[in-house]
Amino acid sequence: MNRTTLSLIAAVTALAAVTGVASLTAGSSDDTAPAAKTATRLPVERSALVCPTPTSSDVATTTYTAFTPKVTGAQGAKKGTAALLPAQGSEDDGAQKDTQKDQKGQKGQAGTASKPVVSLKEPGKPVTAETDRSDAPALIGTADGPLAPGWTVQQTTTVAAGSGRGLLGTTCTAPDTDFWFPGTSTAKDRQDYVHLTNPDDNAAEVDLKLYGPNGRLKPSAEEEITVPGRSTVPVLLSTLTDVEAQDATLRVSARSGRVGAAVQAVDEELGSDWLPASAEPSDSVVLPGIPADATSVRLVVFAPGSDDADLKVRLAGRSSSITPAGQESLHVKSGMTAWADLADVTKGEAGSLVLTPEGGEGRATPVVAALRVTRGKGSSQETAFIPATTSIERTGTAADNRAKGSTLSLVAPSASAKVRVTASAGSGGGSPVSKTYDIKGGTTQAVEPPHPSSGKGGYALTVERISGGPVYASRMLALPQGGIPMFTIQPLPDDRGTVAVPAARQDLSLLNDGGK
Repeated sequence: MNRTTLSLIAAVTALAAVTGVASLTAGSSDDTAPAAKTATRLPVERSALVCPTPTSSDVATTTYTAFTPKVTGAQGAKKGTAALLPAQGSEDDGAQKDTQKDQKGQKGQAGTASKPVVSLKEPGKPVTAETDRSDAPALIGTADGPLAPGWTVQQTTTVAAGSGRGLLGTTCTAPDTDFWFPGTSTAKDRQDYVHLTNPDDNAAEVDLKLYGPNGRLKPSAEEEITVPGRSTVPVLLSTLTDVEAQDATLRVSARSGRVGAAVQAVDEELGSDWLPASAEPSDSVVLPGIPADATSVRLVVFAPGSDDADLKVRLAGRSSSITPAGQESLHVKSGMTAWADLADVTKGEAGSLVLTPEGGEGRATPVVAALRVTRGKGSSQETAFIPATTSIERTGTAADNRAKGSTLSLVAPSASAKVRVTASAGSGGGSPVSKTYDIKGGTTQAVEPPHPSSGKGGYALTVERISGGPVYASRMLALPQGGIPMFTIQPLPDDRGTVAVPAARQDLSLLNDGGK
């Protein structure tokens, strides 16, 4: 390998360690193969997140909980920063009720002074902030140094009454260029808004495309959206087409720039919640954490490729995996959205849905998927969404857990696995507590997670895979109010707190001499 090529690889490797959004793998030549084998993992040094505009309701309260787990190798580094600021054009004038004290204004990336809405000071201890404003802004932020690896922010909004009533929870997302949202709707009884938030200074150009049971929904309005720099734009999905589709799939793709995207789904009768993006298309998907008392479960699947998908449907329960009666398989046509009504599939026992290729790996077709889950009956019903998620390769975190109301679901869809669950200190003090769980292959464990030792306030849960096969997880937060079983479910994908860095086999001093 010549010097120029090696220097380029080293530079990309250094960039990966800084950004935390890339990892370098060696090429196919024999000359580069040994480097991949000796790759090490280092903590990321910078993370970015965006949180959507929480609500426009006058009877709502929103809590933000920020947390970074303690990561080996990140300690002892320079002091880091982690803060979320209002998106441009939605800054407040001090009217926000913020539980944090003595926060200092700081320069936003666009050069304007902004007061952080929530900022983190140290790993291992969550920080909370609260607002009851109906015009609370979308948030944009970054974390660096020891606060970057695994930085997680949860936004939880309680809307007490009105058409949007419910418990709306979402994990603030990393900006990206491509998102899939199966489970959206353009029906009259639903108002689904996709919130697009641009964290960068330059405008982002975004395409929105909707797919129903018969394919692409004919657009009735411009599908190309411009999101100004450091701003947020909400788009009502039913304004993009005249076609009513009870079950649809939305694709958000940025032609230039990047955005954070989340869908706020409001049902006139069944409440509201955030619909997170599905994991990237895959031939096998896992949707973890269907509550034991679910009264209705609806599966929505989309096949984005050129081939149809035939999927085997399995429910991983407490002791084994079963096939739901009458729903052994699902056929999904290419470019179309399919659905299946699974009714009360859990029947009093929490579980997770696992979709695999019906004809074996040779007929595998990538899909995206989500569940709409309903609890309660009659006028006291509430819904939440569970998208397909990625496995926890190392660690995954759910912030904003309360003294009561959290249920952690852990599923090992194939081989058995062992995980460690750690409850952080509370935002008001206390000490972390850990507990280990053994998960039998093909089953789901729904547990009340550990709590911090003494202390008060919200806390975070971090799931660490210790050994065994793949593990998927979600956390349900239930905060019933007025007889309505308000709840929200957040998946715990791997937090990507570390990045693979191949070992160099040649002197790379050019990278460390300040460019001399």
